[in-house]
Amino acid sequence: MNLKDELLRGIYNYSFEKPSAIQQRAIRPIIEGRDVVAQAQSGTGKTSMIALASCQTVDTSSREVQVLILSPTRELAAQIEKVILAMGNYMSIQAHSCIGGKSVGEDIRKLENEVQVVSGTPGRVHDMIQREVYALDTSNY
Repeated sequence: MNLKDELLRGIYNYSFEKPSAIQQRAIRPIIEGRDVVAQAQSGTGKTSMIALASCQTVDTSSREVQVLILSPTRELAAQIEKVILAMGNYMSIQAHSCIGGKSVGEDIRKLENEVQVVSGTPGRVHDMIQREVYALDTSNY
């Protein structure tokens, strides 16, 4: 799939050896910037597919938010953040889950200080946009 070497190290460290069917079909189109709708049963690797594609697209030399992932639940947004941090460990990718129930002040501090990937819920992300802490113009994905 022409993935970055550091990302491959993170993937193997995360105990993945072979991509699932949904990952094989969706990762390349996501990386290429195409819109993708991916539906699969629970446990098939959708979360890791999103994390992997996000890590591959991040320019690690830039410390601006480049990827925004919106999730319907706080739990899913937090899970995506954890997987991105694990897979992107060797790339020094900074991610943050921007979700309700957490400190608004922490969200503001993280968004203003070198976070490349935001995984959040629509309400909290909208709040950060309204507060002019986060602007969509730096996000490519």
